[in-house]
Amino acid sequence: MHTIDPIGIIESPYKEKFAVPRQPRLVPTATARVRLVGEVNCAEAIRGIEQFSHIWLLFLFDQNLAAGWKPTVRPPRLGGNERMGVLATRSTFRPNGIGMSAVELKGIHQKGDQFYLELGSVDLVDGTPIVDIKPYIPYSDAIIDAKGGYANQEPEKALVCFLPSAVDSLEQLENAHHIRQVIEQVLAQDPRPAYKKNKPDNKEYAVNLFNLNVKFTVNDNLVSVTVIDPF
Repeated sequence: MHTIDPIGIIESPYKEKFAVPRQPRLVPTATARVRLVGEVNCAEAIRGIEQFSHIWLLFLFDQNLAAGWKPTVRPPRLGGNERMGVLATRSTFRPNGIGMSAVELKGIHQKGDQFYLELGSVDLVDGTPIVDIKPYIPYSDAIIDAKGGYANQEPEKALVCFLPSAVDSLEQLENAHHIRQVIEQVLAQDPRPAYKKNKPDNKEYAVNLFNLNVKFTVNDNLVSVTVIDPF
């Protein structure tokens, strides 16, 4: 049996699974890149890819593989209360642990002998193994009249505010404006478990983005960033 070896590794702001957007392009300011590895880390393997504005990434849910899978799951888009067949969802717990994302290709970067593909917004944890890359072909991949079932529309976004202590911490950082935008767009997705939404919740949550530990609370549709600390 042929084994599948990674051809690249994702480098993204998301240092853990919690708060990763559930689809690409939901956090447009959070750019990423693929660091090519092995035999594909060469100019020949990516010759001509710059002609395409978007690419497909096929990747492994490497952090979930040991947990196995079940025939039905509870999609967050249905509030976590209704079961659907795993193949009717984009659950990360799958029979073969393979995912795919269509992402913007922003450019190619070379540093010494190392090649990188610079990407737009992704929905992948830092370190995710990429097992294949294919060009996005608009005339065949974009289906105008496709139906999206229970996920036909983009999720509703929460409002995000920064408490003064969080603002003070941000102002000490390089690239503070960009980091603030990423935090705001990530938390606007309300990354809490789906069953928590629309219910009283006094818990303070934390998510690791870049090299920061970002703490926040949620009250109704308002996310309040309380603390931002390096880790």
